[in-house]
Amino acid sequence: MSSFNRRSVLLLAAGLPTFGLGLAGCGFEPAYGPNSAATRLRNAILVDEPSNQDQFELVRQLEHRLGAANDARFGLSVALDIREEGVALTSDNRTTRKEVIGKGTYALRDLASKEVLLSGKVDSFTGYSTTGSTVSELAARRDARRRLMIILADRITTELIAKANTLPG
Repeated sequence: MSSFNRRSVLLLAAGLPTFGLGLAGCGFEPAYGPNSAATRLRNAILVDEPSNQDQFELVRQLEHRLGAANDARFGLSVALDIREEGVALTSDNRTTRKEVIGKGTYALRDLASKEVLLSGKVDSFTGYSTTGSTVSELAARRDARRRLMIILADRITTELIAKANTLPG
């Protein structure tokens, strides 16, 4: 049988401000907080025009995270390398699961000078089952590729935010 312990609740509440001061003392600050370097990226990046479905989804996800470029100062290009591999086989050599492996090489450039300011590579993978009907397999494949673009967009955004303090003024 448990009972409400008022003393432990009061001690916990008294310790919360100290915890908050500990975070502030370590230099922790929100990525998009006031005066943070990452605020320079918000609504300031024009992502290169997509040429296929994977790139379209990646651009959509990047714009969702970084904002639509109203007054673009930076340009972002991403080269995708996507491949699929069978990872599960039946005894009669039929593939029952595929892995979608993706790599993205990105470059953030100053639109005025065309100088590359930041660059990097991200990678990840997703998977899907191939045991259903043709229609369900196509839907699963499309969903796996969409999920991969979400992951790659998250990783690119994280790297850009982490490196934002190296960008000029």
